[in-house]
Amino acid sequence: MLVAEAAGDAVRGQPPDGAPPLHRVDPRRAVGTVAPAVLAPAQRNQRDRLVAGGRGFHRGPGRERGDATGPNPVDRGKPGSKIHILCDRNGLPLTVLISAANTHDSQLMVPLLDSFAPIRSRRGRPRHRPDKLHADKAYDVPALPAEIRARGIAVRIARKGVESSQRLGRYRWVVEACLSWLLNNRRLVRRYERKAEHFQAFADLGCVLLCYRRWTKVTN
Repeated sequence: MLVAEAAGDAVRGQPPDGAPPLHRVDPRRAVGTVAPAVLAPAQRNQRDRLVAGGRGFHRGPGRERGDATGPNPVDRGKPGSKIHILCDRNGLPLTVLISAANTHDSQLMVPLLDSFAPIRSRRGRPRHRPDKLHADKAYDVPALPAEIRARGIAVRIARKGVESSQRLGRYRWVVEACLSWLLNNRRLVRRYERKAEHFQAFADLGCVLLCYRRWTKVTN
């Protein structure tokens, strides 16, 4: 407001007190030409500052979440990952895989069976597969038993709506205990890694620690 009033006084030839005299900009009391009614399109001589794969000022926005993450159905849809584990009858982990939190358990059954390394025994060749597999109702998928039997493994899966949930309690508690021991590692309770292979490496390391602690307890 004060700047506008001072400019108006200067245009009328009446400078404020103590200010040097100012001359008019134009004899016709006009400052410049009138802006056109239709604006010209904006010129794009330079590329955008946020582009994918650029560097410096042209660096693109990064991913908000890492790989192998999805909305957790039991945690208000928060993004996270799920740990799938296969263990023996004593609770020792044989293999572990990670997936998005909204991945169904049955989708990782066959990859789990195909991922664990052969186990050496005192006699004979290393074991490449177990003799029998027990699973709860989450794995009651029509095509899954045939896939498991094709690998020479006997399977026992609880059927939905037919069998009681307590029938496999003596087998299921072994898996639940193994998963509980694995989640005692704080690094696996909450995922901090952006890359899925890093989180998988920490899960593998947790299984190695479980086997090492069990081995030291048996040998000592």
